[in-house]
Amino acid sequence: MKIPPVKIVFSQEDRAEIFERFNDIFNTGSFTLGKYGRELEEKWAAYKGVKHAITVNSGTSSLELPLRSLKPRIEKKEVIIPTNTFIATGSAVMHARAKPVLTDIDESFCMSPESLQEKISKKTRAVVYVHIGGYISKNINEIKKICDDHKIPLIEDAAQAHGAKLNGKYAGTFGVAGSFSLYPTKIITSGEGGVIITNNKKIADKTRVFRDQGKASFLSADFVEFGHNFRMSEFHAAIGLTHFKHMDEFIKERTQIANKFDQKLKNVSGLKPFKVEAGSVNNFYKYIVMLDEGIDRARIKKDLKEKFNVGLSGEVYEKPLHKQLAFKKFKFTENEFKNSESLCSRHICLPVYNTMTDEEINYIVDSLK
Repeated sequence: MKIPPVKIVFSQEDRAEIFERFNDIFNTGSFTLGKYGRELEEKWAAYKGVKHAITVNSGTSSLELPLRSLKPRIEKKEVIIPTNTFIATGSAVMHARAKPVLTDIDESFCMSPESLQEKISKKTRAVVYVHIGGYISKNINEIKKICDDHKIPLIEDAAQAHGAKLNGKYAGTFGVAGSFSLYPTKIITSGEGGVIITNNKKIADKTRVFRDQGKASFLSADFVEFGHNFRMSEFHAAIGLTHFKHMDEFIKERTQIANKFDQKLKNVSGLKPFKVEAGSVNNFYKYIVMLDEGIDRARIKKDLKEKFNVGLSGEVYEKPLHKQLAFKKFKFTENEFKNSESLCSRHICLPVYNTMTDEEINYIVDSLK
């Protein structure tokens, strides 16, 4: 048996629906910022219960544009982000011409409130909180209070958290804006793309200007900002619409798979499934397993792949930002990110994908044992 790290699922019915939309796009000649993009935005806004949703060409863009839309502007100021995140979080801050300031994480794999308190300064203009693995940690409430107390806007990097909730509140709705990725590995995809959600009209309006080369409006010849081409094509929106309708169905199925892993790994020595906090609805973008101290993760991954044909999905994350070469120019102190270094080094993520069978689940667990 061969188990891939991820699998993208589009049924024959879904494909037929997408091709029908593609044909319509060819017939109308409306290839960007058309009806399918607007429909996808309307569905995202309704699903999340927010006033505005804006589609863009990537999850990275969906982070950069809200940052660029903030008032006062963040250029040459500081934006606080966790060191345990994908490079896109840091890149978005840099492309928005701000300086990323890194915090440590706590046992939730998410930004530590204590570390955030230490890093806030008079130069801080925003905080980006990253939802890791597909769930929402309860520490988001403490993070938000700290931001509110300092009158600093909170932006959520919810790239992995489609449909995730904490006590009934959706990821992306705790701060002034939420950012989502529709990259192929996510639980729903548009091929490439991202979505920004917000209740703030000024952020929404400014984001729409920036995504379309800085134009005052789509049909305008007036340029009011230095924007870029961050638009989502109608073809990507057409794909995204089809996958969007399966969101809750996919989450339910992934939760059932995760529950089976929980049961089968309950008494396996040397590892422990990551425990999701009470009140949090996890979409199980990742199924995280913590390894005991001293276990060689590299060897586990190598043996699973070479001996059993089980490909593990990437960690969250294997190497935090302060260890990345791109961040070498920033100076960090020893033990500044000790929680991140510990947690990042001793976990793996088991494959989870829709249509996974019980036979595949059993094979993964037996191979891991």
